Amino acid sequence: MAKRQVTFSFPEELLEEPIIYTIGQQFRVMTNIRQAEISESKGWVQLELEGEEGDIDDAIAWATSKGVRVDTLETPL
Repeated sequence: MAKRQVTFSFPEELLEEPIIYTIGQQFRVMTNIRQAEISESKGWVQLELEGEEGDIDDAIAWATSKGVRVDTLETPL
């Protein structure tokens, strides 16, 4: 299994959407929230994603298509 550390940045219109939950259910990727900050107008979450490389790639592509900005972290959380 692969692990990838990413930051998801959410615009206001996605703050109520269960993006992280859906990734865990739909893409067979385990999510581990390491840090987060949410306000009424925006939010970000640093995640560790664990699963098969293809499943992680599919999950990230889906989140991006929903409007989430996804940045890969180069250093460990």
